[in-house]
Order: sequence, then structure tokens, then C-alpha cells
Amino acid sequence: MNKMTKLLMAVGLMLTATAASAHPGHGILHTHNAFLNGLLHPMMGLDHLLAMAAIGFWSFRQSTTMKNGAPLFVVGGMVVGAALAWGGLSLAGVELGIAMSVLLAGVLIATMAKLPTAVGGTLVALFMITHGYAHGTEMETGASLMSYMAGFVIATLAITFAGRYLGAAMQKADNRITRALGGVVAVIGGVLAAG
Repeated sequence: MNKMTKLLMAVGLMLTATAASAHPGHGILHTHNAFLNGLLHPMMGLDHLLAMAAIGFWSFRQSTTMKNGAPLFVVGGMVVGAALAWGGLSLAGVELGIAMSVLLAGVLIATMAKLPTAVGGTLVALFMITHGYAHGTEMETGASLMSYMAGFVIATLAITFAGRYLGAAMQKADNRITRALGGVVAVIGGVLAAG
């Protein structure tokens, strides 16, 4: 299987995921297993898949520090967001924040923007706080917090590294393909924001 086939398959899988089902009222599968619920949440919504994969993809072309730090910034933002939800704090505009993170991650890819690690890391962590908050509000009452968090951290890292792998596979591809892929992600983010 060549790199372009892998790319097209990865994009196709991302685009066929159910939209925003990791949020309240969207029919998320509850297994009564905290770890499995945490593992499934990031994978159940197009918005989450695209944001995490796009950040991984974008980070591949950044400085070594940003590239290596991106998974930590993603997980750190997720954990902070979930902690805000578990602490009972209200975070306004979560759905819009999630959609905007997809849009902006797409713009970063489309423009092939290179950011200093402090700016890029902060931006990524802020993006992911809204995603983490959404996941935190979806934890079943009485579920093990540590098991649930371990599940969504593993899933988040897997998606981010899959995006990075795709970014590495696209490194030698025509930049127009990368820009077009970023544009598609940005448009999907815009549709989610408008929706």
C-alpha cells in the first residue's frame, strides 16, 4: 500500500466518523467500563478526531521541541479541561471552542504556519481544553476517574500520533496537497462552528 493510498484511507476514515457524538445528548455508547468509555470518547466524534489528528499532522513540520512537545500539550489541555468539568466549573462556548479548534488547526496546516514552541504549545493546549471539558462532562456518575482519564489519554495520544504519521508520510508530497487537506479540515471546522 503506497503512501497516497494510506493518506486517502486515513482521511476517509476521519470523514466517516459520527459528528460530535462525544458530547451530551448525542447518544454516546456507554459500556459501564470507565476505561473503555474514556478510550472511545475521543474517537466517537469527527470534531475530536480532526482536531487531534490535525494538530499531530501540523506539529510534524514544526521545530523539534514543538514536534516532540505537541502530544504533551494535547494531553495536558485535555486533562485540564476534564478537571474543570469534574471540578464543577462552567465553561461557556465549549461546542464553539471545539469547532474553532478544528477550523484553526486546519488553517495552520493550510498555511503551513510555523510557530514558536511557546505560542504553538499554548494554542494547542487551549484548543484541547474545550475537548477535555466535553469529555469530562460525559463521564458516567460513579465511574473511576483514573480509569476514564487513562482511556481518553491513550486515545488522544493514538490519534495525535496517527496525525503525526500522516504528516510524516506527506512530508515529501506536493505542498498543494497538504494545503488542500488543511483547507478541508478548516472548512469542516467552519461547518461545525456554524452548525
